[in-house]
Amino acid sequence: MSPLIVALIVAAVASAFCWIASLVTKDTSWVDRIWSIIPVVYVWVFAIAAGLRDPRLDVMAVLVLLWGARLTFNFARKGGYAGIGGDHEDYRWAVLRGRMSPAQFQVFNLLFIVIFQNAVLFLIASPAWTAFAHRTPFGVLDVVLAVLFIGFLVGETVADQQQWSFQRWKRGEAAAGREPSPRFRQTGLFRVSRHPNFFFENAQWWVVAAFGIVAARGLDWTCLGIVLLLAIFIGSTRFTEAITRSKYPEYAEYQRRTSPVIPWFPRRRSPSA
Repeated sequence: MSPLIVALIVAAVASAFCWIASLVTKDTSWVDRIWSIIPVVYVWVFAIAAGLRDPRLDVMAVLVLLWGARLTFNFARKGGYAGIGGDHEDYRWAVLRGRMSPAQFQVFNLLFIVIFQNAVLFLIASPAWTAFAHRTPFGVLDVVLAVLFIGFLVGETVADQQQWSFQRWKRGEAAAGREPSPRFRQTGLFRVSRHPNFFFENAQWWVVAAFGIVAARGLDWTCLGIVLLLAIFIGSTRFTEAITRSKYPEYAEYQRRTSPVIPWFPRRRSPSA
């Protein structure tokens, strides 16, 4: 059987599982729970189909495995696998559920949360199919891309650790009966980007797409995944920031002086800040 067909069957099973699980548990975060796992499966399907003898596919499989291991660890330590519903569901879905009728939310759940997001997870890994279909020699560009991927992986690891450390400190302050100040992270990588983890996450998948481009020696349909992933992150970032700004009015000043995603020098504070 073609590895592409195998990967599509896995995608269909994953989508069905997420939808049924969301209906049974009334928790719509099942795609979040497989987000760091299922793309690893897709890439390894193609690498194994090549007999683990294609250097480019083998490198892609190892790099995506490292990405998945790091992201799974970070999700797990935040309690992502600790329970179902309530505090364990993505808070953004709870906000949207409150803005829609039950029927509207279920349509949104099926079409966007389950089908669209699972399609994106398949598509971001699909450059491995391009590498499988085009067995061009592994070269200097592949080495450069692998080094870039590792650099972006390290960057995301640092960003997540900085956010994790801040949230632990914030919980400690609240437990001691003190009002945390500041109320959101503004230092470290968060001084040059409001969402450095989003930047490094997307950058890693741009590298995966680039592996496919190098293999095919040109663009093909598998580049669609990174475009759709970027669209998800843009929408998610805007929605998340709207919620944060409603909770913390001072976030507006942070938005004014700090680059949204791409790390860049911060602007000077306004005179009234």
